Amino acid sequence: MPSNDGPELSSIHGSLEDLARRIVEIAERRDLDPDDLVSTGLFEVDRSLRNALRQLERVRGRL
Repeated sequence: MPSNDGPELSSIHGSLEDLARRIVEIAERRDLDPDDLVSTGLFEVDRSLRNALRQLERVRGRL
């Protein structure tokens, strides 16, 4: 992998972190309503993004 990929991957990592944070904010707001079914799906999206972040960190560590 070319050495210039590190900064781009770092930027993507930051974007994913921001997305995860925003998803959780929405999920937590919606979770206040016990009848809301959307929050469960959003928390699932957050878990997927966190897994992607961990994998990306492993990949970045190999650069």
